[in-house]
Amino acid sequence: MSALNDVKKRLRPGQVYRRQDFEKWSNAVDRHLRQLVEEGRLEKVSGGLYLAPRQTRYGKAPARPEKLVESFLKDDRFLLVSPNAYNGLGVGTTQLYNEPVVYNLKRHGRFDLGGRVYDFRKKPSVPAKLTEEVLLVDLLQNLDRLAETRAEVLPRALDRARRMNPARLFKAARDFGSVRAQRLLSQALEAA
Repeated sequence: MSALNDVKKRLRPGQVYRRQDFEKWSNAVDRHLRQLVEEGRLEKVSGGLYLAPRQTRYGKAPARPEKLVESFLKDDRFLLVSPNAYNGLGVGTTQLYNEPVVYNLKRHGRFDLGGRVYDFRKKPSVPAKLTEEVLLVDLLQNLDRLAETRAEVLPRALDRARRMNPARLFKAARDFGSVRAQRLLSQALEAA
């Protein structure tokens, strides 16, 4: 059996691989990667990052964003946030955004992964999951990046903060928020 066939057997549809993953399976990594891409068994997502496409009845399915980001960062400590989620807070945001934000401990910048741009933002700590409190804190620290005007959204966001659990909100602001977001929340909750 050829070395290339051995590598083909190890590929799992929908899985994202780094170049270094192939080093333990192949003695000619670059040649095998090139051949697998030419055959359509792999798609190059970014420099050194490959996807084994999953076939559906509608064609090839893209990789799950979480898998792409985890493979890109070589770390599972990140929070993937779409600014579209702000619309669910009921604070007057209605726009749809096409660039997810990835809060993480390693990388900063905008990167194209599989034809989609992700905005990576390095933070000293990252929440384990996206809660309503974390989402509101994120909204407050990104007011200037929204399509809606700050004057429209800020009063509604602070009103929403007054109706949330103050302990969880302060924890989210302390662990994840900017100084500005912490100050805004402190002022809003003191006034209540």
